[in-house]
Amino acid sequence: MNAPNAASAPRAVLADDERLMREQLRARLLDAWPELEIVAEARNGQEAVDLVAQHRPDVVFLDIRMPGLTGVEAARQIAQMELGPDEMLPEVVFITAYDQYAVEAFEQGAADYVLKPAERERLLVTVQRIQDRLARRGTPEETGSAPLQQLLHQLGARLNPAGAPQYLQWIQANVGSTIQMIPVADVLFFISDEKYTRVQTAQVEALIRKPIKELVDELDPQLFWQIHRSTLVNVKAISEITRDFRGRQIVQVKGHPEKLEVSRSYTGLFKGM
Repeated sequence: MNAPNAASAPRAVLADDERLMREQLRARLLDAWPELEIVAEARNGQEAVDLVAQHRPDVVFLDIRMPGLTGVEAARQIAQMELGPDEMLPEVVFITAYDQYAVEAFEQGAADYVLKPAERERLLVTVQRIQDRLARRGTPEETGSAPLQQLLHQLGARLNPAGAPQYLQWIQANVGSTIQMIPVADVLFFISDEKYTRVQTAQVEALIRKPIKELVDELDPQLFWQIHRSTLVNVKAISEITRDFRGRQIVQVKGHPEKLEVSRSYTGLFKGM
């Protein structure tokens, strides 16, 4: 998932459960973006996740409605993939036959969308947007991951018309030999290791078995930002962001001395740093 450079063409994975739609999109993409190398095609969401993990493309085109994992669920799994030191997550383009999914967040640059059938003029706009985003990678103008997380929550709520998502309000955690109910609003940050996730408040340090990739979907994305594959931080608890001697962004939270590193994939969260 490295950013493309002059020596390597940008690479893409296509995912749609309809073969004819994949063939049409492939043909029109090659016309609109001749340099793009389509390295694999998926027939469902799980295949898309597996192929992205295998090929590490620069862009992934995901049909929103697919059997098994939806495109939104696949995007969430892709967003939680472990990255190497020089890797970044792929840009996401959703494919949809439903114009109501073209929410305002798309226009804010978190991701883009293509309406079925893919019209050449609209596809050219998408291609230009993705090329611009790829060119900005690693620069202060990079958008960052928080808007994409918020977009995925919005789309997930629209795919599930039962109503607005119900976010966690309490964390049931082990504190020593007791179990305590911790209000989510009191949590400064969550940090995961291989087996447990640490829940840190100003007064209490506790452990739960729920991994970060599950907490991301259960916590309000307006309140908790993911700044690292293993770290979620309460936005209201952030006191300052600095840089260390290696240029990495470091988050300092109120009421706790621990310093939290921001990984490269999330540096765009704090523009101007």
